Amino acid sequence: MKTKLRNLPLQVKMMGITLSVNLLVFMINIVLLFSINSMADKIDTVYRANLELNELSASIKAVQDNMTEFLNTKTSDALEDYYKSAQEYEEMVEDLDSSVSEKALDRMQRSIKNMSYIYLNEVEQTIEAKRGRNVEKYRERYDDATKLYGYINTYIYSLNNEQFKENSENYRGLVTSFRRFETAGNLIMIVVIFANALLILKLTEQLIRPLRNLKGVADEVAKGNFEIASLPVEAEDEIGVVTKAFNKMVVSIQDYIEKMRKSAETERELKEKELKMEAHLKDAQLKYLQAQINPHFLFNTLNAGAQLAMMEGADRTYEYVQVMAEFFRYNVKKGEKTVTIGEELELVDNYIYILNVRFSGEIHYEKEIDSSLLNVPMPAMILQPIIENCVNHGIRDMMGEGKIKMSVYRLDDVACICIEDNGIGMDQETIEHLMNGTPISSSKKSSNGIGMDNVMARLKLFVGSEDVMSVESEGENKGSKFKIYLDIKETDDV
Repeated sequence: MKTKLRNLPLQVKMMGITLSVNLLVFMINIVLLFSINSMADKIDTVYRANLELNELSASIKAVQDNMTEFLNTKTSDALEDYYKSAQEYEEMVEDLDSSVSEKALDRMQRSIKNMSYIYLNEVEQTIEAKRGRNVEKYRERYDDATKLYGYINTYIYSLNNEQFKENSENYRGLVTSFRRFETAGNLIMIVVIFANALLILKLTEQLIRPLRNLKGVADEVAKGNFEIASLPVEAEDEIGVVTKAFNKMVVSIQDYIEKMRKSAETERELKEKELKMEAHLKDAQLKYLQAQINPHFLFNTLNAGAQLAMMEGADRTYEYVQVMAEFFRYNVKKGEKTVTIGEELELVDNYIYILNVRFSGEIHYEKEIDSSLLNVPMPAMILQPIIENCVNHGIRDMMGEGKIKMSVYRLDDVACICIEDNGIGMDQETIEHLMNGTPISSSKKSSNGIGMDNVMARLKLFVGSEDVMSVESEGENKGSKFKIYLDIKETDDV
């Protein structure tokens, strides 16, 4: 049996120790708490009789006052108050002890109860005489009732005093007993705590002794001393398993160190090869970058083409090339900067112009702009990708003239930019992809390399909130509506 207990898992052993100690303390606390509650109930009942007598005195006073009030006013409210107080007093009188006893307190209670019934009858007769307008009778009954009221109050007062004296003696006895019990309870708890501490120390000592031995041997191994005897395995618990594993580790540690040396040598050789490969990769990347077209070269080339068209008198070609140059200049200079709503709108104007030249003016563009919001800051390259999305995935696939409406207006302290199209619309899944900032597919990216997911991410980063854009579409062939919400910061007037 002892061996089986030693082989139990550590968690079970610790849980058994904890439960045993807590169960003992819990049982002692239950006994003490039960005893304390029992004594508290006894103390509470000591003065309950005095409280009931005080309530009885207050109740008969209410009956007397309500009767007098009715005799003076003869109102229905006063009569109703009388009946309520009389009913309450009668119920309290019924609870009084009317048994025959030689104890003075019991006899006084019986006298109060009997006089109370006579008093209530006299009061009832007084009320009836008053209602019957028998002046002589109700005055006589009123005098009798008032005398009985005085007698009853005197008896109640005397009984209350006698009851208080008796209760005071009982209370002192209970307090003395309670203090003795409190002292005994404290002593018991001290003994229990001390015994629990000794029990825990003894049990935990048996648990941690193998760990202490393992710690000593591990310190020797840490110092480089591998010539040590194997530790004895005292139990088949977690500590025993760890001890076995430690013994095996000590036996094979020299081989392990040798393997680590070989592994380090191999890793160093691989690292050298990796560094060489990184050097070659960087060289290839540099050559690739050098082979790319310089955006500034493209901008300068378009400008030169615009100047040539102007010199040759090709005004429409000059205007188109000039707008193209402005479009690329904006992308080159402000692709990663903060701009204003006005600058973004100029880029949209240029982009719409370029599209209409390419597609023979099939896009009708309308604007409603609050000029006081043109200096509100926003990230660059936000509106153009949205317009491009409307054209490529909304207007391009529809029949008839495409329409895009740009609105900029104020909503309290927010500048709202609304972009509407009359295209084929979007389903709910597409709207959810856009709102989550996740790319729908490779075909849904803008041709300039800035997709809607990039637009959403930069807007959220700029505003510092998730609620930066809303996308609406009422259904198939009912168009789409994009709304951007920007905080209005202090800007110069236009």
